[in-house]
Amino acid sequence: MSGTAPENASAAFCTELVRNHDFENYATTLFTPLRCRRALLALYAFNVEIVRVREQITQPLPGEIRLQWWTDTVAGTGHGGVEGNPVAAELLLAVRNHGLPVERLSQLIEAHQFDLYNDPMPDMAALERYLGDTSCVLFSLASRILGHQSNETDHLAHHAGLARGLAQVISMLGLDASRRQSFVPLQLLEQHDIGLEQVFSGRDTPPIRAALGGLADEARSQLDAAQALLQNLPPGSRAVYLPLALVRRALNRTARVDTDPFAPPVVSRLRILWTLWRASRTTMFRS
Repeated sequence: MSGTAPENASAAFCTELVRNHDFENYATTLFTPLRCRRALLALYAFNVEIVRVREQITQPLPGEIRLQWWTDTVAGTGHGGVEGNPVAAELLLAVRNHGLPVERLSQLIEAHQFDLYNDPMPDMAALERYLGDTSCVLFSLASRILGHQSNETDHLAHHAGLARGLAQVISMLGLDASRRQSFVPLQLLEQHDIGLEQVFSGRDTPPIRAALGGLADEARSQLDAAQALLQNLPPGSRAVYLPLALVRRALNRTARVDTDPFAPPVVSRLRILWTLWRASRTTMFRS
């Protein structure tokens, strides 16, 4: 019994972390097999920790140090501190129990180094690489936890991750602009004669809407591709893709003329649960 209480405490910590900072993924786990939830919550808690590094620093160097700690930890070369970090403990347990590839976790950490600086995303190719190493990797690892891993699954995770990631770039425009960051590709902004200072000003203009419309169109294309591939996945492995239902709703909201692209979307937890529940009852996701 001596080892059970700390383990339960670590699992509970991860659950609360994800519930408080990534409710979409937390809600998704409620529709997954019970045997997989602890590992999924560990994975999502790890992602929360990596994403939140940017929010917790004022200079890049402390962020680089934190990300390096995580890189060393997942590689098994960390020096102390792992036992006292509940997210790290749970993540390493998930790695052992589900054979999660450490190189994919390291890939995700390395990609988020971009977040620490105010360099603009240069072009669509760079944005797709960034999302491929973050959002797409997260879907791929979640699929592995549910017990389904193949080249086809990676293809699905790629399209799903790009769709969700692009939708998030659009929804995070206002917050990123307030931090003088731009994940909207600079090349795309220049095509619409938009300067970075125009983005950082937070003013809604037709050119900005046109640029975001281009991103939304690409997101819809990726979403359609993901949903087509989803039908080839065993029904019991589809639940981790339920957030795609939220992506569709977010993209529809973006297209509305009365939506301020710089205003963070407010979606209630009840609405998220309702959307995921309805999606789980459709043929696309039904197990």
